[in-house]
Amino acid sequence: MIDDFLNGDLSAVEAAVRDAAAAEIMPRYRQLAAHEIVEKSGPHDLVTSADRGAEEHLTAALTALLPGSVVVGEEAVHADPAVYGALSGDAPVWIVDPVDGTRQFVRGEPGFCMLVALAQGGEVLASWTYAPATDEMATAVRGRGARLDGVPLRSGAPAPGAVLDVATSHPDYTTPEEKRALLGVLSADDIAARPCGSAGLEYLDIARGALDAIAFSWELAWDHAAGLLLVAEAGGAQMTLTGEPYRITGGNALPFTAARDTASARRVRERLLAGAPTRAQAGAEAEAGAGAAPGA
Repeated sequence: MIDDFLNGDLSAVEAAVRDAAAAEIMPRYRQLAAHEIVEKSGPHDLVTSADRGAEEHLTAALTALLPGSVVVGEEAVHADPAVYGALSGDAPVWIVDPVDGTRQFVRGEPGFCMLVALAQGGEVLASWTYAPATDEMATAVRGRGARLDGVPLRSGAPAPGAVLDVATSHPDYTTPEEKRALLGVLSADDIAARPCGSAGLEYLDIARGALDAIAFSWELAWDHAAGLLLVAEAGGAQMTLTGEPYRITGGNALPFTAARDTASARRVRERLLAGAPTRAQAGAEAEAGAGAAPGA
């Protein structure tokens, strides 16, 4: 069933994404009222009425396009974490981030996007990355390449030995061990690092050769599934701290990297490993933390 869907006309998916943006997101762009913005886990984790409305819109539209499919959306999982388990099931799964870069959206900046990926059995098969404020649509289908507004994308490779431009996780989303690993990137002489914006747009920049790599310490599938397929189909590479590929079902060795080419991905992973504590160090730090007084 899913093969027939992928071999058919996928323009209906693009249309569903654009329709959700037009109905739920762009009318609220730079028009949000204070009561339409809510903190979830903290000041850097926001949800708006646009996020919720767009996810509801997409859930109805996408499941109608592919009967028997289910949706794993950021807001649905926030309401019921058990929904995430559908990624390990047999049914086709739409992985949805209705507004990736909510902080930018709330500030009225254009650096946000919508992310949709179609997966089955833990494998991402197709993806759509749409930036409503700039009207850019990037698509990828496994084994068939990546495109931006219909034009093929190729990530290319940095010049040999060039300093790599790398976007990294926000410190608020890292454990002490992950901070140590990322420090290996932040302190490297051959890397120019900066905090990431919208994850989906960072992946798009890798796919079009405008950014060399990312180093991210969180693994939620709606942030990464669409972008990782886009990068792979544009010729890029990705790997976790152990060198294995990222899995949408979770349990990844973090941080992980994606890059314009395999050599760059390896360089970033090497810097992450240089900063990462050994297992013995991590265990000692955990024991010391357990024995510390609350608030210490």
